[in-house]
Amino acid sequence: MLTMEPVPRKAFSLLFCCAFLAAACEAPAAGNDLQEKLALIRLPPGFEISVYAEGVENARQLALGDRGTVFAGSREAGKVHAVVDRDGDQRADRVRLVAEGLEMPSGLEFRQGSLYVAALDRILRYDDIEQRLEQPPEPVLVAAAFPDKSHHGWKYLRFGPDGLLYVPVGAPCNICDEPGFAEIRRIRADGTGMETFARGVRNSVGLAFHPDSGELWFTDNGRDMLGDDLPGDELNHAPAAGAHFGYPYCHQGDTPDPEFGAGKSCADYAPPALTLGAHVAPLGLAFYTADMFPEAYRKQLFIAQHGSWNRSAKVGYNVLLVRFDDAGRVAGSEVFASGWLQGEDNWGRPSDVLQMPDGSLLLADDQAGAIYRISYREQAR
Repeated sequence: MLTMEPVPRKAFSLLFCCAFLAAACEAPAAGNDLQEKLALIRLPPGFEISVYAEGVENARQLALGDRGTVFAGSREAGKVHAVVDRDGDQRADRVRLVAEGLEMPSGLEFRQGSLYVAALDRILRYDDIEQRLEQPPEPVLVAAAFPDKSHHGWKYLRFGPDGLLYVPVGAPCNICDEPGFAEIRRIRADGTGMETFARGVRNSVGLAFHPDSGELWFTDNGRDMLGDDLPGDELNHAPAAGAHFGYPYCHQGDTPDPEFGAGKSCADYAPPALTLGAHVAPLGLAFYTADMFPEAYRKQLFIAQHGSWNRSAKVGYNVLLVRFDDAGRVAGSEVFASGWLQGEDNWGRPSDVLQMPDGSLLLADDQAGAIYRISYREQAR
């Protein structure tokens, strides 16, 4: 069994000051302003949304520890938070800073007691983290063979049913053809055996594996500067390694790029399983496998749509539900939760979804610095 050496203290002295990060803060009571805003959220009958935690700066991907700790990465804040519900009332009472000074530690994953953190060009591991929240450990360097370009350099981590860790590597541009970028890679948990799993993926910030087939589904953010309505962002399906999903030559399965598409055929690339709409910015996603929600939601897919930044009329800012048929094929989609966008003003931006042991869904909001809980209570007949 390979034993990893701790990261040398000097090499990361400017990035990791874990000995000084043990200070915890009690989670503040949900402010009246945020509570009032949640009243704007529209959900199907029987569903409710509440504040799970506030003060989670720039909350991006969420990961769940074995002891119930919810970890939240960040893209802009450079921090990783641990969110703890000590009394089990389904509302966090402590938000603890466990790492800071990292470069875009957006992607998190938890496995066998350790928290994996993707920080731009490297993956770090914090061992026995749930037992050491009071004094977080020095990180272990798992892998450092990723590009250090920050444009689309933030990541999303997910262990597959094969035990391998899947990691997107976004394109370092809006549109370009750069070797070693725009792909999804996978590595062993110890950082060895890195290989490319899929190519032609511009900027994926969401990976999920189907609960029955174990096959990979992922979101991809399409290029900008082709107008309000092109190209559509994508939900893609990669049942096996080796597929190319078109970028930068072809977008949304049927639209050649005006600069890089000459001489290329969209038929040569894997088409999206579902086109989600231009600039909706789909990020984290999760298949629902619990029992709290009605049966119609089991094995269906929830996607956090972050929302547009450069469209003349804003779109997205919601949670999308993707329906699957009994054969595991996409059957349609519908908005599940909305209200973060009011006219042209947005007060929140959904960034990830996480299923909890009780069957509820947690939803990260990196604009509001909050995590919400979506639950279901059967209505009286």
